[in-house]
Amino acid sequence: MHFPRTASDIPSASGAHAARAGAPDAGRPDGQHTILVAEDDPDIRLMMKTLLLMRGYRVVEARDGQEAVDVARATRPDLILMDLQLPKLNGFAVARFVRTTDSLRSVPIIVVSAHDPVKHRGLAFAAGCNAYVQKPIEFDRLDEIIVGLLPRE
Repeated sequence: MHFPRTASDIPSASGAHAARAGAPDAGRPDGQHTILVAEDDPDIRLMMKTLLLMRGYRVVEARDGQEAVDVARATRPDLILMDLQLPKLNGFAVARFVRTTDSLRSVPIIVVSAHDPVKHRGLAFAAGCNAYVQKPIEFDRLDEIIVGLLPRE
């Protein structure tokens, strides 16, 4: 089975998603929002990337917390999807970094985690995350949260 590797490998996104997401981002020449997927499990990362690309988003990836910080600084994504249990820097540390960096401070962060939400949701919000999604992922619900958090122009 062939999985798309970049947004250019997928036919143009339907207008339905663009309409749900609001007007195209005036700061982006192609109107696409960039989402950083920070996930150490390659299968989950590929699944999230593929589904996001199919919905017309541009996707950048990180395999660990330090890479997430580096990629976020370099690309200034519109939204971050992040596991909490990442090698090198955990998701809490990445969220605190984002919230204390001027150029990233307003980037929404969605935690996607298998951790017990009763124990970790409050900690994630305290670190600066905007939403908490439990694994296994209900992608339609995740997409609603993404659309709700993305900046609109």
